[in-house]
Amino acid sequence: MSTDRRAGKPSLLQGNAAVALGALDAGVQFFGGYPITPSTEIAEILARELPRRGDKFIQMEDEIGSIAAVLGASIAGLKSMTATSGPGFSLMQENLGFGMSAEVPCVIVNVQRGGPSTGLPTNPAQGDIMQARWGTHGDHPVIALYPDSILECYELTIRAFNLSEKYRTPVILLMDEVLAHMRESVVLPPKDKLNIIHRIKPNVPPEWYKHYKKNPKYISPVASFGEGYRFHITGLTHDESGFPTSKHDEANDMMERLLRKITDNLDDLIQIEPFYMEDAEIAIFAAGVVARSAKEAILQARKKGIKVGLIRPLTIWPFPDQDVENMLESTKAVIIAEMNQGQLINEVKRVTKYGQHSRFYRIQKYNGLVITPEEILRKIAEVA
Repeated sequence: MSTDRRAGKPSLLQGNAAVALGALDAGVQFFGGYPITPSTEIAEILARELPRRGDKFIQMEDEIGSIAAVLGASIAGLKSMTATSGPGFSLMQENLGFGMSAEVPCVIVNVQRGGPSTGLPTNPAQGDIMQARWGTHGDHPVIALYPDSILECYELTIRAFNLSEKYRTPVILLMDEVLAHMRESVVLPPKDKLNIIHRIKPNVPPEWYKHYKKNPKYISPVASFGEGYRFHITGLTHDESGFPTSKHDEANDMMERLLRKITDNLDDLIQIEPFYMEDAEIAIFAAGVVARSAKEAILQARKKGIKVGLIRPLTIWPFPDQDVENMLESTKAVIIAEMNQGQLINEVKRVTKYGQHSRFYRIQKYNGLVITPEEILRKIAEVA
């Protein structure tokens, strides 16, 4: 599968190929993974392209080993990633928690398919949204992004790497089978116009270095193994040097650090697209491939004089609480469309304080078929 990029000229790209190309342009140096439908093309492309650049690809024995290899490579200083789907994402959760606690930058692409268990390997779903937030145990921050086009598959892969490196945390890129396998004509930006972020390196003598040093922004430089700095990596609650601690004040400091490096930087993290929301009386909330159907339905409804708009989160986690609340303030009804049994609807209700809207409507589909523009249009007519 070709990943030829011709900046300024249209390229016909598949979603998974766009992710692979975005990773390459972001500077990925290591991929550890295991084949699984519908994400396998990402591994196939990087298995070919990474060795050509002198970088590393390794197929592990399973997804548990894959995420462990990715974390190890990142600790050694390499920009690292993996790609999987629901069953593999489940297997990664324990080590994903380790990555959150130890603040290890990496990117995990989860191309969602029908579930639970083996489910519908070749059909789309959006059943892993809550798993992306709460899949690993304990309190932990999460950054999860969700594109709705092939160009955004490319752009948000680069953004995932940038946020991971900047905030020293695993970042999840959620997709769905349709986005992964559809093709669109896209125009990619020139490489020299890309904003690529690399992790901050320490500028102090090794004896002064603290791997988790306190600072007002809760972001600190990160040394890699082999660079002459002494620090410790553990899944246990740890102090500034990374060594295990059972002191309550140090435990509190660590947990505050994990939380506040996300919550103190929401303006940088959250992306949301309003579509015809300026005068909307009815709002649709949808992400990923469902948002594409919603846009078409909105265009058709507008021709009939129905004032309807779309709120589409590109950042699923942290959830865009304030933006959603503000955009829904003047609407009369909200339609939440999602390919699951209801994972985003309660988040929308939560941020609108439940009582703000007496009219919540849902469109839910979980049989492996995409929610169509016609189905959304019928719901719009019912609500209007």
